[in-house]
Amino acid sequence: MSDLSALIVGCGDVGGRLARQLLASHWQVSGLRRSVEHLPEGVLPVAADLADPACPADWPQRCPDYVVYCVAASQHDEAGYQVAYVDGLRNVLRWLDEHGQRPRRLLFVSSSSVYAQQGGEWVDETAATEPAGYSGRLMLEAERLAVQSGVPATRVRLTGIYGPGREFLLNQVRQGYRVAQEPPLYGNRIHAEDAAGLLSFLLHADAQGVALQDCYIGVDDAPAPLAEVVDWLRGHMGVTQWSDQQRVRRTGSKRCSNARARALGWVPRYPTFKEGYAAILGGK
Repeated sequence: MSDLSALIVGCGDVGGRLARQLLASHWQVSGLRRSVEHLPEGVLPVAADLADPACPADWPQRCPDYVVYCVAASQHDEAGYQVAYVDGLRNVLRWLDEHGQRPRRLLFVSSSSVYAQQGGEWVDETAATEPAGYSGRLMLEAERLAVQSGVPATRVRLTGIYGPGREFLLNQVRQGYRVAQEPPLYGNRIHAEDAAGLLSFLLHADAQGVALQDCYIGVDDAPAPLAEVVDWLRGHMGVTQWSDQQRVRRTGSKRCSNARARALGWVPRYPTFKEGYAAILGGK
């Protein structure tokens, strides 16, 4: 058994995948979520509502070596993001303080929504963060809270997560989803298993004494125009009909780089959307 431990706050899809990967490496893993009956087998349950400032009764008595804040807002509006990312993180930091616990590192799972670039530019961790929407603005506020917490912190800005159960685009393509080809609308993706794998990689690297930087972007190797992705999916799925209307879900267009994580030694299992979506469509 490893003597390393992690508390995953928000042990849902990505957090649950991370938990399984850490358990396979013989870490002790605690998982905080409202519905602990959905935790992976082997995860120690911490039942809590992050909107409730009261410390959960089953808070770990042993200080976790690592805390991974990996929540998903249950309410997709400004109030929901405020509670999930800012207020919730503030509560967790206070609960650690109440127990006199200081983890070795905090991983805060953020989002590429902190970037507002719209012209197809390449974006890395040093790019300007000037979000126009509430989601990016509140993510930045939560990032600052993590960095200023007194616990060594690393922000992991994940891009569009897809995977089994996250099939919105596939469903739209089945309905004949149409998107303009020019100008190209670049999108950035990471398979849910790779998102968890990057978090696991960073935890193991830190545990082995590797000096982590304060921010990493989680994205696959090849940001691609949405039209290219749709065309590939149509061919792969045998979709021939087109919708009468052209639909575009967002206006941002940027290409996020994973060079910093790659330089550390991380390698995505699904390097492009083709491998990732082929696995989903193949039932993997």
